[in-house]
Amino acid sequence: MNTVAPLRPIVGVMGSGSSDGGELAASLGSALATLGVHLLTGAGRGTMTTVARAFVETPGRAGLSIGIVPSTSVEAPEPLAGYPNPWIEIPIMTHLPHSGPSGTDTLSRNHINVLTSSVVIALRGAEGTRSEVELAVRYRKPVAWLLAEGSEPTVEAVPVFRDVDSAIGFVRTKTGATGNGG
Repeated sequence: MNTVAPLRPIVGVMGSGSSDGGELAASLGSALATLGVHLLTGAGRGTMTTVARAFVETPGRAGLSIGIVPSTSVEAPEPLAGYPNPWIEIPIMTHLPHSGPSGTDTLSRNHINVLTSSVVIALRGAEGTRSEVELAVRYRKPVAWLLAEGSEPTVEAVPVFRDVDSAIGFVRTKTGATGNGG
């Protein structure tokens, strides 16, 4: 795939819309803010809110918080209730449903989440997160899981990290990000 690298890498963080992701998600958001990258999420609740909030509230960050906003309907697009969360600085409004029938369906916004990201980090989530990891593999995007001990990945053959420092090392390696200058 021929793509143009953004001037500032975009790190997509995928995860649960119902669970907040806890300290792992908050630590990841803060750490990404120190790299000088943009953050991309699905703009919703749960992990998406935790990561975006930590990212935006980190002093001295250079990147922006981007959210891909799902719609209530392809025919009459309106943002889903609760979208975007308050820590999304650049909401990308779409006509696409939350994740489509399978999450990898052509009418899923998950394609935009993955294709826009320079690298994808997935936290614990359900079917939507799994489908985003599958799409990252399909589109040959650098992707890794960041999971707490005891959590197992739902897509095999994708690297698994158990701590934020290791995940940040992966992001640095894949994007060349070195600090607030990007």
